[in-house]
Parts: sequence; structure tokens; C-alpha cells
Amino acid sequence: MTPAAEQGIRIGLSAVVIALRDRKACVLTTPGDDGAAALPFGPFDPARDRTFERALRDFVTAQTGFRLGFVEQLYTFGDLGRASPRATPGPERRREVSVGYLALTADSADAPLAEARWTPVLDIFPWEDRRGDDPACLAPLVADLTAWAAGDPRRQARIETLFATTPAHRWSEGRVLDRYELLYEAGLVAEAARDLDRPALHTAPGRAMASDHRRILATGLGRLRSKLKYRPVLFDLMPATFTLSELQTAAEAITGLSLHKQNFRRGVERTGLVQPTGRLSAATGGRPAELFRVIDGDLSTGEALGLPLPAQR
Repeated sequence: MTPAAEQGIRIGLSAVVIALRDRKACVLTTPGDDGAAALPFGPFDPARDRTFERALRDFVTAQTGFRLGFVEQLYTFGDLGRASPRATPGPERRREVSVGYLALTADSADAPLAEARWTPVLDIFPWEDRRGDDPACLAPLVADLTAWAAGDPRRQARIETLFATTPAHRWSEGRVLDRYELLYEAGLVAEAARDLDRPALHTAPGRAMASDHRRILATGLGRLRSKLKYRPVLFDLMPATFTLSELQTAAEAITGLSLHKQNFRRGVERTGLVQPTGRLSAATGGRPAELFRVIDGDLSTGEALGLPLPAQR
């Protein structure tokens, strides 16, 4: 018997699969046991599965019909007191530990299996959309957090830092998980009320998810936002050819930021990662725009830098 089995542990694998669809960053979801949206999830069988990643790829394809491209491990989620790891059904009641993965795909067609669907990420985290004016949900959300802080200087400092509520603080788009965890601690997300088995009095907007999957998604989105700055992973979400406007729209959809057009384009050109195809796109709705493609070569090496993210002032 394995040590994990002796301790009553089952290992599960969760996939954060992100694509661009209708100019939005979307995550692949399936129906959870309670009807809420869930990430593709499956158990790891040490007797059958050679590696975590191979098992992940197989069950995501089985559940959704999609074959994954870029995949990287995120984190192992094993906290007690959350809906995940939940005890497995049956007499064994083993504790379930989830290993999360981030996967990117340029294929955002309708999911081949009817139960799988693409869900806009900012429908789940509406406070993460900082394009243009502040989202309508932000002011009441900060008010609820401030009431929860009740004058505690440490709590108030976390609110100001994470939500950039004063001019002295700058919004950090990569801290998605920290913001979600603060809302969870304050009891302002539906998952907190569910896990503590109490009514939700004031809940933040956004779609709740099954189990601990919104926490896992927050980890994946934060990782992707941070990674854009030092690795060209945005191209894993793009078609073979694209305009620079489409590339900027993709970056804005992922980061939730409005980017400065000319500075973004100059920065892309300085990276040397794209080259013109000599063809024009007529799908822009205005003047035809030049189509670009990614240069040939291995973009996963340390020499391949990320894209600039010059936010509007």
C-alpha cells in the first residue's frame, strides 16, 4: 500500500484551460456536482497513469473533447476547511488533494462535448476588469471589505494594497489569488458561506464555482498575467496570423488592463518576436490591417522575452 493510501489521500488533477473567444478570455468549464461551473477534474491513478500531465491530458480530452497544448503545473491545493479537498464518497472517505495545471489553447471552438463550455473569466472575477473606468462592483465591494476590517489597520492595509484604493497604491494585475483570498476571508464570496455552512449575507458579484475551483482559477489567471511579462505565452492563445490590434486586444482581455496602443506596438516590434506576412486582414471593419505571424523558433527558451504591457495613464 502506498503512503498516500495509508494516510487516506486521493490525488486529483484540475485543469485551468484558457482560450480567447469573442475578444474575451474564457476558461473551459464543466457542470459540477452542485450545478455550479467546475474546472475539468479527474483522479490520478498511480497504477495506470505514468505521469500527472499524461493523466491530465487524457481526462480533459475525455470530459471535453479538447486536446491540450501548452501545460504547466500551478500548485497543490490541500487546505482543510475548504470544499476541496473534500472527502471522497463511500466508506473510505479519503482526503482529496488537488494538483492544479494551467493550459493554453488557440482553439476556442464550441466544445465537442455538450456539457463543456467556455465561460468568460471576468464573469467569475468581475472586479479584475480594470479596462476603462473602475467596474461598477468595485465601490460596494471595497465598502463591504472596509466594514469587515472594522478599523483593524492590518486588514485595512491589505484592502488598500490589493485593491489600490488610495493614490499611494498601484493596481497589481497578477495578485488575483490574493484578492480572492481576501474576499474569502471576509466571507464575501459564496464559497466562504458554503464552506462554513452559514447564510451568505453580503456576497461579491461574479459566478461562484464548484468545490475550490474558483481559487484554483484565480491561481491560474494570476500566473498567466504575471507570465506575460517575461515569456511570450500570449502567442499560445493566438491563431497562426493576427493583426497587432488583435494581439493587443488579447493582452487586454487577459490582464484586464487598457494598454497604450502606440507603446504596445513599439514594444512588440522591439521584441523581434513577430514578422509581417505581407498580407492584409479585411476583417477589421475599417482599413485593412497588416497580418503578422510569430517568428520560427523555440519561444520557450530564456532568450524569448515577454510582451510589453504599457497601461494607459
